[in-house]
Amino acid sequence: MSPQIAGVLQLLALIAALALAYRPLGDHMAKVYSSEKHYRPEKWIYKAIGADPTTEMRWPAYLRGVLAFSVVGVLFLYALQRLQGALPGSLGFRSIDPDQAFNTAASFVANTNWQSYAGEQAMGHVVQTGGLAVQNFVSAAVGMAVAVALVRGFARSRSGELGNFWADLVRGTVRILLPIAVLGAIVLVACGAIQNFAGIHGVGQFTGGTQQWNGGAVASQEVIKELGTNGGGYFNANSAHPFENPTPFSNLFEVFLILVIPFALTRTFGRMVGNLRQGYAILATMAVIWLGFTALMMWTEFAHHGPALQAAGGAMEGKETRFGIGGSAIFSVATTLTSTGAVNSFHSSYTGLGGGIQLLGMQLGEIAPGGVGSGLYGMLVMAVIAVFIAGLMVGRTPEYLGKKISTREIKFAACYILVTPALVLCFTAAAMALPTPPHSMLNSGAHGFSEVLYAYTSGANNNGSAFAGLNADTQWYNSTIGIAMLLGRFLPMVFVLALAGSLAEQKPVPETVGTLRTDKPLYAGLLVGTIIIITGLTYFPALALGPLAEGLAS
Repeated sequence: MSPQIAGVLQLLALIAALALAYRPLGDHMAKVYSSEKHYRPEKWIYKAIGADPTTEMRWPAYLRGVLAFSVVGVLFLYALQRLQGALPGSLGFRSIDPDQAFNTAASFVANTNWQSYAGEQAMGHVVQTGGLAVQNFVSAAVGMAVAVALVRGFARSRSGELGNFWADLVRGTVRILLPIAVLGAIVLVACGAIQNFAGIHGVGQFTGGTQQWNGGAVASQEVIKELGTNGGGYFNANSAHPFENPTPFSNLFEVFLILVIPFALTRTFGRMVGNLRQGYAILATMAVIWLGFTALMMWTEFAHHGPALQAAGGAMEGKETRFGIGGSAIFSVATTLTSTGAVNSFHSSYTGLGGGIQLLGMQLGEIAPGGVGSGLYGMLVMAVIAVFIAGLMVGRTPEYLGKKISTREIKFAACYILVTPALVLCFTAAAMALPTPPHSMLNSGAHGFSEVLYAYTSGANNNGSAFAGLNADTQWYNSTIGIAMLLGRFLPMVFVLALAGSLAEQKPVPETVGTLRTDKPLYAGLLVGTIIIITGLTYFPALALGPLAEGLAS
């Protein structure tokens, strides 16, 4: 069987698995977030944190809950790293330096999971399991809660109430993420991923000494790393490491975990607004972009030139032979089109155009299907923009799901789409203009610029993957990428929740013959075009200086 056919078969198997999970998982999540029942363990949590889950919140109160919880998470994780040297289970590792501790705390709380350290050489069991793995759960649950709040904004009228943040956070963790993570961890252990609390030990005899490996609760952290679209690896090699991702089957299973909740949330959206066709329209938009990017990535990596690449069957540099080009391309697109950031291959070694596809996937806003929660609310904001553009074309007041998109709503949506590009481009320009930051670049020219652009694109879009040719463990990059991650995560949430509150206060507008049907293929096509054009106009000059220049020169 040729590598190309193997890659296509893997893609078809993945689509079939996602299709089977779409309806039951989407319906389950809709029931979870619509239920008025509280389970006993959930009541214990509410009592412990002093929250009343029955109290409805308007958007400022919901936002305060999101920010307060996240601030506490950053402070706790920062303190845990700074005290690591005095904690049991530290494996002899010293405490983390202040700038790197800030970067890591910001990264995991912001659902970015950018790592400027090698996990097996820096973090002990307590920090890995009690700090990083916990944030993998709750940061994902925060994103889902904000998405559900926006959906309620479309579904409710003349109330301004968006639900209760604490109830949404706890339910998302206890009823959705935990059960799937437990089952997924069992599958990964069966595939060969390790799950223990062993210390550092030598493996084999090599010239000059032995190679050392850590044990760890890897399978349980790996599964929520993918399921919660987090991405931070237990080991420096991330999902290319055989302890995290041992077989081709586990590789495809991990891609399934990355994509299953973001895609299924579109059905949850349709259920909660009372119109499944609206959910299918959003799903179709996400699927078209994801499949298009996957096909382009496979083409760029299989379209080889020269005898060496022909002998290897494609661009195999930086890729695991266990997974091949097909498995690596599918994984790469899945992680960069979501906010996952996990890698099973070396992104810096992809072809010039392949690296450009990875960058563009993140620059779209990671909405196809995007991160857990963040993909849905990002796509819904773009849907509002698309409706506004369509309204301008025909001279009508734009409407979406029975809500008028007036000046107030479009201002919130515009602020949302401007925040992240401003962070990416301003920080990249500063890093290239100042004398010291360019010293961290492993490469010069277009590829070196792509390393810096990729780092800030990944940080501000809460992705977390890296070209890895950039030495990001410096005070400049730890500090600036940490700031970009926090602002790129929480500033957009401000505008999303403000938009949700504004929509929830409105009275529904009855549908007329002049209303744009947003559940039809025409609108889905308009939405795809809006996403591509807005991103292209924003990032094209930077992409032309980096991956496009490199790809056209090769």
